[in-house]
Amino acid sequence: MLNAWKIPENLGSKFELNDGKLIPSFGLGLYKASVGDNKGTETAVTTALKEGYRLVDTAEVYGNEAEVGSGIKQSNIKREDIYVVTKTLKKGYDECLKAFEQSNERLGLDYVDLYLMHAPIGGKILKTYDAMLKLREKGVVKSIGVSNFNISMLEGLRKSGRPTPAVNQVELHPYMRRQELVTYCRKHGILLMAFSPITKGKKLGEPEVISIAEKYKKTVAQLFIRWCVQSGFLVIPKSSKKERIIENCQVFDWSISDEDMNKLCSLPESTCYGLGTNLYQIHEMNWEESR
Repeated sequence: MLNAWKIPENLGSKFELNDGKLIPSFGLGLYKASVGDNKGTETAVTTALKEGYRLVDTAEVYGNEAEVGSGIKQSNIKREDIYVVTKTLKKGYDECLKAFEQSNERLGLDYVDLYLMHAPIGGKILKTYDAMLKLREKGVVKSIGVSNFNISMLEGLRKSGRPTPAVNQVELHPYMRRQELVTYCRKHGILLMAFSPITKGKKLGEPEVISIAEKYKKTVAQLFIRWCVQSGFLVIPKSSKKERIIENCQVFDWSISDEDMNKLCSLPESTCYGLGTNLYQIHEMNWEESR
């Protein structure tokens, strides 16, 4: 298992997952991208793919899987060249199988590259995970993983003897570094996928990060995304605006100095801004009750 992940060199860089499959190191997040304008999701997907993105991240709860699938088709890019991630909040063996069937029907695809359990709450975690393993066995899912899982939940999976999830998707940025979780995931070969890398805009106006970004003639959003890249995370900044989609991926032809990385890694950690704000408070949850 890898203890660290190589820093991606360009938009086409890929990580190798613990199941041997490759995954793009950069992607488009689509949380709430369709709110008020479903066509906006299609446009965001086609724009990102045109600009060189090759991973799109959605979920059943986002309500835009159909639009994501439509955008993929409109791009005229080969299906095998696009990496599709979706997630389920449904718990239970049969419930998960049904949820995937519905997601895949909305996406209009033959398979999904990565299927994630969206949150470690609601019980029946092991039964849900077993259903995901079955989907992988059938070939309709290429890799499986989790989202919003902390160490205690990952340990529960590990001690159950089941295969290690390939990915853990959590909120990561300079104000939410989660060093213990990062260390654990790297020890066990679990790739970290960073959502909400720009803090939903809530920390973009802080003087301490504005001064660092100005040094590189970059936006604070780009600084935060580059921090994720240099930290070895798969990062999925979300935007439905063409100019932001383009700006967000312009983070590979420059780097943050060691001094400034240390400054960013010394910022006070704050509460979560992305999806699942309360899900990180479950460290005392009894694993047996979650099975």
